[in-house]
Amino acid sequence: MSTLVPDDFPVPSGFSTSDFVVRPLRTRDVYLDYIAVMTSLDIIRRTRGGHWPPSDLTFEQDLIDLAWHEKEFQNRTSFAFTVMRPDERECVGCVYLNPGGYRGHTTTDCDVDVSFWVTQAAYDEGMYPRLFSALDTWMKSWPFQSVGYSNAKLPSALGTQ
Repeated sequence: MSTLVPDDFPVPSGFSTSDFVVRPLRTRDVYLDYIAVMTSLDIIRRTRGGHWPPSDLTFEQDLIDLAWHEKEFQNRTSFAFTVMRPDERECVGCVYLNPGGYRGHTTTDCDVDVSFWVTQAAYDEGMYPRLFSALDTWMKSWPFQSVGYSNAKLPSALGTQ
């Protein structure tokens, strides 16, 4: 499988704002990730789209998912990032960078398919559009010619959906 970015590209380690820290997702994040996912099933499905996460997702299944994401990151075939509160005591979302078209037809004409979610609490605080705006800026530091966002619901502040 080919890599998502050139071999000589130094993959960014993330970024931070006053609201959140975005950094690579690791298996050690499973406890906070699982809480975030399971307390926000509806908002994740509504904003990101699709059927994930299943209502019966187990802790062990989440751990397997995180290990898979971590391995893909190491292989440079896709990149998953966790979104944490600045003190890193609470996971408030995730960001995924996959090859164009990975999640469907909406992103087939781009180099990268970006999708993301935030917890219900973070959504209620207005973090969803702030994360989207920060991601849109951050994507300019990556070597992609065209970026596609495959979320079912994107904030209108940037002129999308």
